[in-house]
Amino acid sequence: MKLLIVGIIICLFHLSSAAQENPYKPVQTSPKNTILDPAVIQQDSRIDSLLVVHKEMNKRKNGADGYRLEIFFSSGVGARAKAMEVRTDFLKNYPDIPAYMSFSSPDFKIRIGDCRTKSEALQLKERIKKSYPNAFLVPDIIQFPKLYTDSN
Repeated sequence: MKLLIVGIIICLFHLSSAAQENPYKPVQTSPKNTILDPAVIQQDSRIDSLLVVHKEMNKRKNGADGYRLEIFFSSGVGARAKAMEVRTDFLKNYPDIPAYMSFSSPDFKIRIGDCRTKSEALQLKERIKKSYPNAFLVPDIIQFPKLYTDSN
């Protein structure tokens, strides 16, 4: 029995010491091969045609989806003159905010701002609420934002 226990201890000692003979050697890898190689993308050919259609639709839209505030709408006799007066007064008070007059039968409408998000439109509403307390938010096609470059 003693001989068996001594034999097991010797085997365990030998195994633990043999495991230490092979030092760790990290494999040298080249980052060039993994980072700079282009990824191969497999996609349906119909995706390319959908992208072309999407681009054409956006070109025809002449703007982007966004929000504006409607500060005036009216129909009837003198509605056009009143709408022009409201727009002129607004531009005098807020020259930095664009104002747009549109006619959608039978109403003349004055909409202001080119807000890309609803939160931008709500901030604009807070800014003008003393002068125009009845202004309300409407989804609209807005002008593309101006891009400033070094040449501007």
